[in-house]
Amino acid sequence: MILKGLELSSMMVNCYIVGCEETKEVAVIDPGGNARAILNLLEEDGLKTQYIINTHGHIDHIGANQAIKDATDAKILIHENDAKMLVNPVSNFSFMMGSKVISPPADQLIQEGDIIKIGNTVELEVIHTPGHSQGGVCLKIGNIIFVGDTLFQGSIGRTDFPGGSYKQLIQNIKEKLLRYDDDTICYPGHGPATTIGFERMHNPFLT
Repeated sequence: MILKGLELSSMMVNCYIVGCEETKEVAVIDPGGNARAILNLLEEDGLKTQYIINTHGHIDHIGANQAIKDATDAKILIHENDAKMLVNPVSNFSFMMGSKVISPPADQLIQEGDIIKIGNTVELEVIHTPGHSQGGVCLKIGNIIFVGDTLFQGSIGRTDFPGGSYKQLIQNIKEKLLRYDDDTICYPGHGPATTIGFERMHNPFLT
């Protein structure tokens, strides 16, 4: 499996590139900015972008959607509950940050239990974990979960934004993520990777 990560934009969002070694087809997860850095990596490694997957619709996770789609013609995937955020600078918060970011609309809406197949060998399972936003999702493959802004090392996603819910987020983390083995690796939208076991034992929001 291909797995690469980049830290992008002033908000230090983690963008992940995951895909199939056989076909070199990949998905770009959360291209929040610095499109040229993402495209350079794709070009240098001869990768073909099949999908752009947004774990949710906030500006720091969708900022380079337009540029990546223009360059690769990849399909944009997002949960149906956050789809409107792609095209609305107010709801994706770019307007409040002094800009007006409008992504192309979603090519495909995803939901709980969907399987996103990349190339011949990679399948990402969609886990719907609302709470940070109503369309927030995590993406699981094997013992790896891309958790977006649902869970961080020692913390959780903010819930004070419109559409956020602390109760809902905690419930989803406990019921949908903590059920996995302790050695399951979590790659968050910001900050370092962690494991389910570490968060189960040490995350003050979960213990």
